[in-house]
Amino acid sequence: MNAIVFDYLVVQGMSDAAVAFAQATGISQSIDQGMIQERMDIRKAVEDGRVEEAVRRVNELDPEILDTNPPLLFHLFLLRLIELIRAERVDDALEFATLELAPRGAQNPEFLADLERTMALLAFPNIVKDDLSSDPAYAPIAKLMSRDQRVKVAMELNAAILESQGQGMESKLIGLVRLMSWGEKRLNKAGLTVDDDRGRQWADAVLREV
Repeated sequence: MNAIVFDYLVVQGMSDAAVAFAQATGISQSIDQGMIQERMDIRKAVEDGRVEEAVRRVNELDPEILDTNPPLLFHLFLLRLIELIRAERVDDALEFATLELAPRGAQNPEFLADLERTMALLAFPNIVKDDLSSDPAYAPIAKLMSRDQRVKVAMELNAAILESQGQGMESKLIGLVRLMSWGEKRLNKAGLTVDDDRGRQWADAVLREV
């Protein structure tokens, strides 16, 4: 359990807390605090809308992260387009979409729907100011302008960096919670609970695999 908590602290970028926790619990683990801080700085840049900075820093860290992950790069570029629209830089947004996004959409048809939805923001640049986000007709477009969109892309990039560094794409604790939730639903569907003998046996087996 200590190892699971330590892993969560590292993945979430809490390097000081991870070091203190390892010392307090006697876990024999070494971490690169500088690397963790760089990962957190990149994540923060995306969450703040500084996409160009994030892309530059990722390429300085490891160019293969984006070179080998076209969907992630496309999502970062889409976010860059959104930020240009948010700043009302329409000409820059159109140029960026033409030069960077349209060719990728032509090569990868699965990207086109996201590109078309994002381009629709050009027709409604003040969608948030006009409070159209509550209108079901505009909600999918307005969502792109929310902070949640930045956080979503930031988490995707964070996972890719973790994977490039030989770590899990998410913390073992989050994976365990997701697995236990799935297992609980399966038990309920079978008419069992974790208080049943069979339910306890399943839960014990899950914990042994972590």
